[in-house]
Amino acid sequence: MTLTLTVSDEVRVLAPGFTHVAVEADGLVNGPSTEGTSALLDDAARRLSGRLAGRAPHEDPHMAAWREIYTAFGSKPSRTRNSAEALAKRALSGAGLPRINVLVDVYNAISVAHLIPVGGEDTDHIRGAMRLVRATGDEAFVTVSGGEEVVEHPDAGEVVWRDDTGVTCRRWNWRQGPRTRLTEESTAAVFLLESLAPMPVADVVAAGAELAELLQKFSPGARITVHAPE
Repeated sequence: MTLTLTVSDEVRVLAPGFTHVAVEADGLVNGPSTEGTSALLDDAARRLSGRLAGRAPHEDPHMAAWREIYTAFGSKPSRTRNSAEALAKRALSGAGLPRINVLVDVYNAISVAHLIPVGGEDTDHIRGAMRLVRATGDEAFVTVSGGEEVVEHPDAGEVVWRDDTGVTCRRWNWRQGPRTRLTEESTAAVFLLESLAPMPVADVVAAGAELAELLQKFSPGARITVHAPE
């Protein structure tokens, strides 16, 4: 794997049922949302509705497992929802899913359709290895508030993704920082699909395969590698 991804022992102890699938891609072509990605998001919302069969997203066993983990590391899951639950809630509301750009639309569609947290990072802006760790509280998380760049710090014990520069995503998969976000200029990326028991590993593998197919469809010349679950 071009980019090194590691999960700390502390996180493994906290969440022994955690599995992630990484999809690496180079030679991507991004741009504004299209009719094709908009249709993809609409279809994902329909698939989600069928999956939930009238239940709220947090009642799904996989989302309930994420809520338990968030509580375990000190976050309030009803206030800071994991990315999949937040997207699912929006998909089922009158607001519908946002249209961001081609790459973000594609991975958001996979997240909603499979009800699994999915994130995308611009690997040209990642420094060193990516690590999933429990924060000390001293790490820097650079974000934007009111149009101004601000530096936040995670809570001690909070689960975060980070690289050599600082935190790239707070509260596991709750809020991504702008530094590594996929923009219309992004050409290289790593996509992370994250699951907890009771979701079968085969389900996250299938979601990763579908993501790879869609990336190839929207970026025909891209070089894409789906890594085995870890």
